Amino acid sequence: MEKNSFISVISQKKENPGSVEFQVFSFTNKIRRLTSHLELHKKDYLSQKGLRKILGKRQRLLAYLSKKNRVRYKELIGQLNIRETKTR
Repeated sequence: MEKNSFISVISQKKENPGSVEFQVFSFTNKIRRLTSHLELHKKDYLSQKGLRKILGKRQRLLAYLSKKNRVRYKELIGQLNIRETKTR
């Protein structure tokens, strides 16, 4: 599944904004937006604090999804491209 088709699938899930996938998707968008903001405004400490809070929320949601449904978790991180693949 391509990234664009994944975004359309998430957009269709707007009737269920409480789903873990939708929440992780929206947190990821916020994280990317804040990251680009912080590249320009390095001393914006309040935004840094907000970014850390959102990262923690997303991390907890991903941990929950990983425990409950490993297949959906792997699909989600693959489609959002948010985890590095482990190479040894």
